[in-house]
Amino acid sequence: QVQLVESGGGLVQPGGSLRLSCTTSGIPFNIYAMGWYRQAPGNQRELVSAIGRGASSTYYADSVKGRFTISRDNAKKMVYLQMNSLKPEDTAVYYCNALNPGSGRNYWGQGTQVTVSS
Repeated sequence: QVQLVESGGGLVQPGGSLRLSCTTSGIPFNIYAMGWYRQAPGNQRELVSAIGRGASSTYYADSVKGRFTISRDNAKKMVYLQMNSLKPEDTAVYYCNALNPGSGRNYWGQGTQVTVSS
């Protein structure tokens, strides 16, 4: 069975930091591109950051560029999102996504809540 499980969300003050983790199982992790999406109430789900299977290419939404860093550990089959200088606008449920570049097949985690508030 395929499973993606996010962790590390919580309540943080503006300017603070959080590190999200995504643990994967049931997929050949090394050949999958990985991404972090987020969805706030009333908003569409948006791509926040993504990383290629070899970690040689990364993507960041303009809204988080310079503040967030995505990374992956192929040995541990995990992907991370380091979030610094957090803003209230970052408040959302954050989802881990795995994409097979060859087939286009996607897998999703259940999400973890991030709330940025003073």
